[in-house]
Parts: sequence; C-alpha cells; structure tokens
Amino acid sequence: MDGYIELANAIIIKAAKDYKKALIKLNRNCNNTIAKTEKQEIERFFKGSWFKVLTKVSGETLMKRIQQEVNVK
Repeated sequence: MDGYIELANAIIIKAAKDYKKALIKLNRNCNNTIAKTEKQEIERFFKGSWFKVLTKVSGETLMKRIQQEVNVK
C-alpha cells in the first residue's frame, strides 16, 4: 500500500510544481497561450474527482497556496 501512497503523492507534487511553473510564466507574459492551457488543465485536475481519489487535501486550497507563493496578480 505504501507504493500507492508514494505514487499518489508524486503525482500531486508534480502537478503542483507544473502549476507553479505555469503561473510564473503567466506572470512574465500573460499572453502565453501554452502556459494558459497548462494552468487550465492542472486546475481541472485539482478540482476533479481523480484528485479526490489521490488525497484528502483540498485542491482549491492547494491552488490558492501556490498562487500566494507565486504572488499571482
């Protein structure tokens, strides 16, 4: 069972890092269509049922924390 928990955590950590990167790119250039698409896809993941299967953490809360870290405008 530990392997599944580690895998779930790795998926969430990767998504969080990718979300942070997309937000940083958008802060630099708000017209970056690739970063916009990445951001939208990751937000759907954080809000979706698959995320809820992986963790009990609130996807909304995680997104807000990352946004604060990046200081989203």
